Amino acid sequence: MRIFVALMGLIVLTACGGIRDDLTETPDPIGTFRLGHNIAVVNEPVLGPFSRTITDDEWQAAMVAAVDDRFGEARYFGDKYFHIGVAVEAYVLAYPGVPLVYSPKSVLIFSVNFFEDSTQTKLNDEAIQITVFEPCCTVPLLGSGFTRDAEAQMEGLSFNAARAIERTMRENADWFGGVPEVLEEDATIIQGNVLEDNPELIVPEQEPPADLVVN
Repeated sequence: MRIFVALMGLIVLTACGGIRDDLTETPDPIGTFRLGHNIAVVNEPVLGPFSRTITDDEWQAAMVAAVDDRFGEARYFGDKYFHIGVAVEAYVLAYPGVPLVYSPKSVLIFSVNFFEDSTQTKLNDEAIQITVFEPCCTVPLLGSGFTRDAEAQMEGLSFNAARAIERTMRENADWFGGVPEVLEEDATIIQGNVLEDNPELIVPEQEPPADLVVN
């Protein structure tokens, strides 16, 4: 079993590399976008089933860091400032299950709003709700609880949340003075709240073993 987990963990880390490399690239501009205020609100988010726990302050720090890494002036330096506001609404940080039997997945559900600085205008009519899975934990039969602790899971989800925000901005680039893009689907990013709409995507249909303990 230890050998199996080690091999699967290596596969996960290898898969992660290509996704994370995108922060080293210079992105195409999104209209005139330049990051102004970077706000993350976390107020006792819903804790999904079979989840580890992270404090609100830790989530806030992780989200602010992920948004700054992706949208800071080292990457986007347009002529106008826009603000990004994120609210963390719910999450699951999967703990180790039982490979081949029960491996819950980690997810983050959040909403995002965009504002233009000079006029303080909100650009989207309603808050945009998004669910993200970890960007590199798609190895069948193995949840990230085997290869990552809670902090690493949170960092991966925050990273993917920032990717989801960027995709939303590119698909609505006219909000920022650009041309909207049509992007390929990403299986790790879903519109809406998967805990409410499709909970089976997170928790396997099987019942967890009676002696399985959260840690």
